[in-house]
Amino acid sequence: MDGRIPVTSSRYSINALKVPVEKAWRPWYSGGEVGGYVVRYRGVTLVTVRGAGHQVPSNQPERALTMIASFLRGKLPPA
Repeated sequence: MDGRIPVTSSRYSINALKVPVEKAWRPWYSGGEVGGYVVRYRGVTLVTVRGAGHQVPSNQPERALTMIASFLRGKLPPA
């Protein structure tokens, strides 16, 4: 939903670097719903937030909190 940083170009750019995938693309959950999708590459993690625009905490505060809390714990968002 973010026209400034589309997920497809982000994934394309990371794939162009040929960085190995450590954890495959999968959904993550927040509040019993799909919060978005996540993939972990070696050295970088790409997390999307479903239904959010460029300002994730304003658009999806609960999902943003789940994502940020996971980051602070050093873990991927919940499966």
